[in-house]
Amino acid sequence: MNLIEHFINGKIVKGSSKKKSKVFNPAAGEQTSEVNLASKADVDLTVQKAKLAFTDWSRKPPTQRARIIFKFKELIEKNSDEIIKLIVSEHGKIYEDAKGSLTRGLEVVEFTCGIPHLLKGEFAENVGTDVDSWSVRQPLGVCAGITPFNFPAMVPMWMFPISIACGNTFILKPSEKDPSCSIKLAQLFKEAGLPDGVFNVVNGDKEAVDALLMNKDVAAISFVGSTPIAKYIYENAAKNEKRVQALGGAKNHCVVMPDCNLDQAINGLMGAAYGSAGERCMAQSVAVAVGKIGSPLVTKLAKKVESLKVGPGLDKNSEMGPLVTKQHLEKVRGYVNLGVQEGAKLVVDGRNIKLKGYEKGFYIGGCLFDNVDKKMRIYKEEIFGPVLSVVRVKDFESAVDLVNEHEFGNGTSIYTRDGDVGRTFANKIKIGMVGINIPIPVPVAYHSFGGWKRSLFGDQHMHGPEGVRFYTKLKTITAKWPSGLRSDPEFVMPTMN
Repeated sequence: MNLIEHFINGKIVKGSSKKKSKVFNPAAGEQTSEVNLASKADVDLTVQKAKLAFTDWSRKPPTQRARIIFKFKELIEKNSDEIIKLIVSEHGKIYEDAKGSLTRGLEVVEFTCGIPHLLKGEFAENVGTDVDSWSVRQPLGVCAGITPFNFPAMVPMWMFPISIACGNTFILKPSEKDPSCSIKLAQLFKEAGLPDGVFNVVNGDKEAVDALLMNKDVAAISFVGSTPIAKYIYENAAKNEKRVQALGGAKNHCVVMPDCNLDQAINGLMGAAYGSAGERCMAQSVAVAVGKIGSPLVTKLAKKVESLKVGPGLDKNSEMGPLVTKQHLEKVRGYVNLGVQEGAKLVVDGRNIKLKGYEKGFYIGGCLFDNVDKKMRIYKEEIFGPVLSVVRVKDFESAVDLVNEHEFGNGTSIYTRDGDVGRTFANKIKIGMVGINIPIPVPVAYHSFGGWKRSLFGDQHMHGPEGVRFYTKLKTITAKWPSGLRSDPEFVMPTMN
């Protein structure tokens, strides 16, 4: 049995804990590896190594850091096929989807190659007589990231490249469900010339998370996952005086207006709802049908969902792969059962799909509900699977109210040909990321990613300019170089005259 260990201070380390977790190939439904789970002692040792590495790394000129990141980018591109296959083998998503997610992570690496420019401060000459003032951004110290199973390359790469480029050292705690990708990225970063201890990977469960939250030498925590855990991370990190960004759950709505290009809207919904088997925080899991568009939308969607090609991720004909674990498969099936019990109309039922040769795989077909009510749990709760709910509303104002009243505020989209409707929607909607005729409105690397309401705990979004601000602290210097005799002491609030 393959054993996946930690990457600490530049090398593979077994750790002191005897706890292990199983890693599966979701397509076959078979265990392929075991992963060592870190103890508190393992985490504390990693923090100590990262703290020691910070002293030298933070003093490196940003240009020198950027050169290593350029090399890291090169190595990711060179090894992309191996990384993609690691993602497919442990998560289950199809090859092209895994490739796209790696590309979106690589875009952040490319963004951080410009770190010398991004860290430039501001200078104001003569703010008072012979007094100058300027600001600089300096690194925090040891930072940590806790990341989910659904994007084992992309989400970590939204965190650690920016943090490290800013002069911090970083500890990544990836999901124990698919940990191999993180180890490979750490090895490539070392090959690129990154000094030992600057980037570390510790695999673990709640014990490792709590150890990071409690350790006084960890200055900042980044997290992506469910809302209950995001809230836990936020509260405990703040309690321990850490900077924190904790991205939580989502229930993203796609508003379909009567005037839209219906085929474009349906194609957009298919990819957004069923891509990555719905295991995305940006998945569009609710289609809001406005006015008379409801019946044509459901009729055309149903045909597309029924013809969805489900299969293993390395099969070039597959459009959707399996779910990540058997437990998650049962959870998603349970939500479909619940939707039926709640009175929603199950138009397409994917619960009983069977694939020849992959009978043990964690598969469910695409599911489509119509006549979903906002009081139903399948509407209110994040399912995180290939389940799309259609809610019918009478007009645009009702659609806006529906989206704004939901507790989550991660992403939303609207399909329309009316520019005024699109502009009004973008202005009035209380959501962090908005798409207009765009099904999955994930910002590019030089903008920032994050939701509103209970989809984000903390003040700053992830990657882009917000990421640079999160991983640095601002220092403002005011200076005067007097000539001649010293002046007399002044006992009033100084003013710049």
